[in-house]
Amino acid sequence: MPDFSFDRLRRFPDVEADNLFAVDASDRLILDEAAGVLAEAGSGEVVVIEDRYGALTLGAAALAGARGIRVHQDVLSGELALTLNAADAGLADSYRSLILGEELLTNARVVLIQLPRSLAALDEFADAIRRFAAPDVVVIAGGRIKHMTPTMNAVLRQHFGELQVSSARQKSRVLRAAAPTASATQPTVSTWPNSVEHADLGLTICAHGAAFAGATVDIGTRYLLEFLDRMKTDARSAIDLGCGTGVLAATLARRRPALRVTATDQSAAAVASARATMVANALADRVTVVRDDALQSQPDASAELIVLNPPFHIGSSVHAGIALKLFEDAGRVLQPGGELWSVWNTHLGYRPALTRLVGPTHQVGRNAKFTVTVSTGR
Repeated sequence: MPDFSFDRLRRFPDVEADNLFAVDASDRLILDEAAGVLAEAGSGEVVVIEDRYGALTLGAAALAGARGIRVHQDVLSGELALTLNAADAGLADSYRSLILGEELLTNARVVLIQLPRSLAALDEFADAIRRFAAPDVVVIAGGRIKHMTPTMNAVLRQHFGELQVSSARQKSRVLRAAAPTASATQPTVSTWPNSVEHADLGLTICAHGAAFAGATVDIGTRYLLEFLDRMKTDARSAIDLGCGTGVLAATLARRRPALRVTATDQSAAAVASARATMVANALADRVTVVRDDALQSQPDASAELIVLNPPFHIGSSVHAGIALKLFEDAGRVLQPGGELWSVWNTHLGYRPALTRLVGPTHQVGRNAKFTVTVSTGR
């Protein structure tokens, strides 16, 4: 058996800090509750969804002997962390990473899930399992009780005929679902992404379940949109960093037809959503959408204009680390004299960090909740 310890797991290249962890009690509980079905599963019959940094995948491989594990992680930094942790544990050949869909789930008999915060994401996961997994599939989905709601039970009951709720352990709980439903009233093809027409913006926004804000426009992005016409008017190219569903990228491309726009996000759901948004608005030939960990695939001093509405949380933890990581990468990629336009919750006070990591920063707008700044590359 490979030398495996949960204590060796790291979050890297995601943000690491003393109060951020690569594994928690819910990972251990999911594996314990799944021990029986994992022991009976054959090679290639185990699927793991939303494994944060590899605890579920590598735990199933090392502790239960699972092989041919198929894994879907929405966040690229988690996928990269799994790669590094698997290599460290000698388990690199025990799994493969796939997008959410048929190849991931066909004939799966055991599915382990770290419950997402988004009910829409859970619905999309459960719908895909119902359509593609084996009829005798067992789903073991768990999380921290403080992040679980009774509505999660209702979502799973829409797709499965059996649902059991475990006892609590170390402030964690597991939902065990089985007997995927099949009826004439349920679609046999995916209904995702959702799409909503926003007449005020002249855009149709498309969103998969795990995409931030869904097919709505979050209020920070809506405020930053007010400044688009002031953003480096001579720029020939722009990057929408952390693009989500692609609202900023699509609006930039539409208002400034000569601009080449790249939209980048580390979320697989966001990237799929943004691509669908570009197709829906006839912009697919003018906006390139890429999945990236911050701007790691972009060369130094290559961007004339970057727009950013940074997240203020990492998973379920409120933490400035992810915003600082994005600022630092934007500072590296921005050309001297290029502009980074950011919108952020005023109480976060990001201006000193932007000045340090990017360049001279000044406020160009402020309302009751948000501040908009422009930083000039050094």
